[in-house]
Amino acid sequence: MDNAGRIILQKFADALADEVELTPSVYKAFTEIERELFVPQGFRHWAYRLDALPIKANQWISSPITVAKMTVYLEPDGADNVLEIGCGSGYQAAILSRLFRRVFTIERIDALLKEAKTRFKKLDIHNIHTRLDDGQRGWRQYAPFDRILFSASTPQVPQTLFDQLADKGVLVAPIEKDGEQIITQFKKENGVIKEFPKESCLFVPVKKGVE
Repeated sequence: MDNAGRIILQKFADALADEVELTPSVYKAFTEIERELFVPQGFRHWAYRLDALPIKANQWISSPITVAKMTVYLEPDGADNVLEIGCGSGYQAAILSRLFRRVFTIERIDALLKEAKTRFKKLDIHNIHTRLDDGQRGWRQYAPFDRILFSASTPQVPQTLFDQLADKGVLVAPIEKDGEQIITQFKKENGVIKEFPKESCLFVPVKKGVE
């Protein structure tokens, strides 16, 4: 990345920090990942606006504000690994790669996952592990996870994912309730799940199976 690119990312992170209370580590992550690499060619001039943008397969790359909020509510500091359900463009996973030693991300649409893996390689990111699957099943092989991020709206989090969350772990998901979606933080302690609704959001709904 050249100096001009660093300046753009710094201004981008500053604009985000005006909207979301970022921790120092989360702020730094946003200065290190070029969002323009994760949006379609025709939208790259909009990459650093604080807007969601369309990608392949009728999916969206979330607005940077939403990515920032989900990341902050995940409370990444001090955690070792994270499971992401819904890789999409790969942007959220790339941000997480700067905050966790190991990132596990699952995507159900093969075309999206292939593109995301190409982007990770271009950015020389080597701590993201990918899988084509229905993410609602989780990734039992590498459980338990310190953190789990659910990147699609759902009426309720599958028990399978709570089972794969480590004790004292945090799971963040957009929960559908009373006609809206609410970013909700769940914390697990001594096997008990406590729920903390945060704020409204907009995600594509979760779907079953693989495409």
